[in-house]
Amino acid sequence: MSGFYKWLYSSITDATAKEIDSAENEVERLAPMNFFHLLLARTASKIGDRLASTKTTLAWLLQTLGAPAIFAGLIVTVRESGSLLPQILLSNFIKRLGLRKWAWSIGALIQGIAIAMCAIIALTLKGVSAGIAILMAIVLFSLARGISSVSAKDVLGKTIPKSKRGQLTGWATSASGLVVIVTTSLFFFRSSSNSPVLLYAAYLGTAATLWFVAAIINALVVEEKSEIKKGQHLMTGLKSQFELIRKEAHFRNFLIVRTLAVGSGLSSPYLITLAHEKLGGSSLWLGIFIIIEGLAATISSPLWGKWADHSSRTVLCASMAALASLLLLVVIHAVTELFSEYSWLIFPLTFFFLGVAHAGVRVGRKTYIVNMAEGNRRTDYVSIANTLIGVLLLIAGLLAGIFSLIAVPIALSFFAVAALFGSLYGKQLKPLNKNS
Repeated sequence: MSGFYKWLYSSITDATAKEIDSAENEVERLAPMNFFHLLLARTASKIGDRLASTKTTLAWLLQTLGAPAIFAGLIVTVRESGSLLPQILLSNFIKRLGLRKWAWSIGALIQGIAIAMCAIIALTLKGVSAGIAILMAIVLFSLARGISSVSAKDVLGKTIPKSKRGQLTGWATSASGLVVIVTTSLFFFRSSSNSPVLLYAAYLGTAATLWFVAAIINALVVEEKSEIKKGQHLMTGLKSQFELIRKEAHFRNFLIVRTLAVGSGLSSPYLITLAHEKLGGSSLWLGIFIIIEGLAATISSPLWGKWADHSSRTVLCASMAALASLLLLVVIHAVTELFSEYSWLIFPLTFFFLGVAHAGVRVGRKTYIVNMAEGNRRTDYVSIANTLIGVLLLIAGLLAGIFSLIAVPIALSFFAVAALFGSLYGKQLKPLNKNS
């Protein structure tokens, strides 16, 4: 089986047979096997995440169950920020674990349980009761996601060589995008089903199963023990973590760039809103956009990942510049109605390239922060960054929402300007390798 691990590792990364056979330490020697297990675990979790998306599957489910529209908005907000806000607290407990893979697996198991609860709710409740129950399940899901998120980058950094981490993230994202294309296509082939709720429950049950599989596979990763921090008071730990922002300029610069990149995830619903206005509310268009999003991730993520292993800083700058350009083009199209007769082509193409840019931002920032430090310092970086971004997501989402009440193009312009400044400021990021 070790021969299979080496073959896969060399086939989908830039590793050579000589590099694998001449491994100098335990991490490099076990990298092919760990790469395989992490790739399967991360891919399974990403597929589960996409199948149970709060923006699509769960939002449609709530509407089908007759829940008030406010619940659809609440589950998206909780999903996006709820997993980030508590991470600075969670990290102080995770740093007391020698093997961080168990934190990821426990988080994955709980996420699977939460999604399974949504499937049961779909079959048993309706209206407000269904909305409240699903919202509570997503709260549980988000907290568990926070546990996995804090530990994920640490496990990745401890088990995979620096030059291969971006490629693993890229391939996992690509594979999950491919499955989204297939599953969405199957969904629309079966859209005439007389039992849509049963179909949604089956989707959610599949997603939950994938989370359970991911937890089991992740437990097979061979990880060296981390330095364990014990006996530190929680407030003392928090104070020392926030001191990093003041003392370390390169970390502070990363936080600024990541903050300015929030539009890569938050701008999509506003683009869909414009497309809905221009193209009509046919469910066929929604299916097309979901497939396009999966296609963008499938095609671009491995390329972004390979580039990020050479220079994650450059990937961040390039993808944010692309994001800003795309959003500004959409704003110009919407305001001037230039080429409005081609809206049927402009919006799908823009959504595709927006997905490509979003994949670049995600792969670039994840690879960069994993490579910034080792051990507990990496855990501190990840937890601080995610907690602050959780707060800023709420603020940015609120601002964009207010702007959208005036006009949707204003909200998109807000994200475009932020991304443009982020791309320019990204040059301040500390190079992490010779190619940066």
